[in-house]
Amino acid sequence: MAFDGIVTKCIVSELNKSIINSKVNKIFEPTKNDIMLGLYNSGLNYCLHICISPSTCRLNLTTHSKPNPITAPNFCMLLRKHLIGSKIISISSFDLDRIVEIDFECYNELNDKIIKKLYIEIMGSCSNIILTNNDNVIIDAIRHISSNREIMPARFYELPTKSKNSILEINSFDKFNSIISSISVNEPLDKKISDSFNGLCRPFIQYVLSKNNNDLKLSFDFIKRIIANIENNSLSCVKTDNDYVIDFSDDNNNLRINFFIDDYYYLKDTDNAFKGFRNDILKIVLSHLKKCTKKLDNINNKLNECKKQDEYKLFGELITSNLYKLKDNTDSVTLENYYNNNVPITITMDKSISPNKNAEKYFKKYNKLKSTLEIVSIQKKETEKELNYIESIVYSIENAKTINDLEDIFDEISDNLISSKSAKNTTKKNNKKNTTKDNLLKFEINGFTVLVGKNNKQNDELTLKIASKEDYWFHTQSIHGSHVILKTDGKDVDNNTIFECAKIAAKYSKAKMSSNVPVDYCLVKFVKKPGSAKPGMVVYTNYKTLYV
Repeated sequence: MAFDGIVTKCIVSELNKSIINSKVNKIFEPTKNDIMLGLYNSGLNYCLHICISPSTCRLNLTTHSKPNPITAPNFCMLLRKHLIGSKIISISSFDLDRIVEIDFECYNELNDKIIKKLYIEIMGSCSNIILTNNDNVIIDAIRHISSNREIMPARFYELPTKSKNSILEINSFDKFNSIISSISVNEPLDKKISDSFNGLCRPFIQYVLSKNNNDLKLSFDFIKRIIANIENNSLSCVKTDNDYVIDFSDDNNNLRINFFIDDYYYLKDTDNAFKGFRNDILKIVLSHLKKCTKKLDNINNKLNECKKQDEYKLFGELITSNLYKLKDNTDSVTLENYYNNNVPITITMDKSISPNKNAEKYFKKYNKLKSTLEIVSIQKKETEKELNYIESIVYSIENAKTINDLEDIFDEISDNLISSKSAKNTTKKNNKKNTTKDNLLKFEINGFTVLVGKNNKQNDELTLKIASKEDYWFHTQSIHGSHVILKTDGKDVDNNTIFECAKIAAKYSKAKMSSNVPVDYCLVKFVKKPGSAKPGMVVYTNYKTLYV
């Protein structure tokens, strides 16, 4: 939902009915784009959220808390110095501009009553929060450059210049129509209106035009009625095909739009934070995946070279057995291969050295490749295990649904992939209060409880600590997926329940889109974790396989 001029005016109207005369008792700056004012009014506590993030800039009361930094930023400390203990005496907006002025009544060092003003400019990437005195002299701002203006202390604050018409000043349809008609005919009608008048976003205009069958006169009258009814709480947010817009409502609620905006943008912020965190983790993991894949390719190339070791050994033996008839300074020799029915074989020679030295050279190559084969074969097994583990993390990331899921994954890769502790300190999100057991997926099947891990860390906790020895363990065969535990609680389990659990294991695996998935299952007591195994990696015996 676009936070346009009409929404701004609606929010200001609702705030005037709820937080006027509120006392400011707390001020926080959770991020560089957020200011939270804790307010108290007539026995009620409110939290006014000011956000200047380019994509989600807004002003509203909120019920959603944000974690606060241990050390308050400079602008937060400035606001605390000037506004803690003050009282909000007025909230106003200018025309349909997305600029809000909040006036605070407070006292100076001489205990004289004074007014200080907080200007909130909601203008996308140019958004700003500016504190001034009663004479509009700037005390400070959260950003010192905004909308091509320098916002510096001790200068006078001036409103940004307007480049569009004010629909509040348009009282006749003819004037409205003449302004629209002056714009290029190639532009869509909704864009013409939005570009011509201040505070009207395109989704709202599109909704108005559609509601009025593209009749421009009816649309103009509708917009004017919407604006005229902002103050009487008769508006609300309604859903369109792709967005939410302001429209009339019968429900009379003083903070209807306010809290809708709060929930809408909270979900948007949460989604953006989730996607950003997920992409950061995925970037780290894919970097390791690329390195591991490249390492495996190099190992395979070395293994291909090692296939020539027997050939080099043969060349050395044939040269040694025929030294008596070989001459120096020859590029190649053809000898009978007594290992293959004396079939002639041509051997390349280095003419700068003797035949005996050529034989030694081939034996040296043979011994080198033999040693290399032993080392590289071990490296290949270890690299394949590492690659398999990294692929399991990618699967976990792709299936993560919440920030907590991603934090579990980040904890895991911090211990197993990221060597730098500083990377962990700078990237890691907030500490979680929930335990692993609280975050597991839980199902009820035929009276039995089924638990599903969502990542390697949870899989280990679930199988090795939470599950009992007589519970059943399920996992897709040779396919990355979640550990699934069927809690038996000492009861006999029927075949239908086993089959349903196997289907859950298939659903929460990389094979979830396949039609015939092999799922292994056994008692938990037959599942073991080798000492050097990566998180989520186990071995199991005494198992059966179902195809689901």
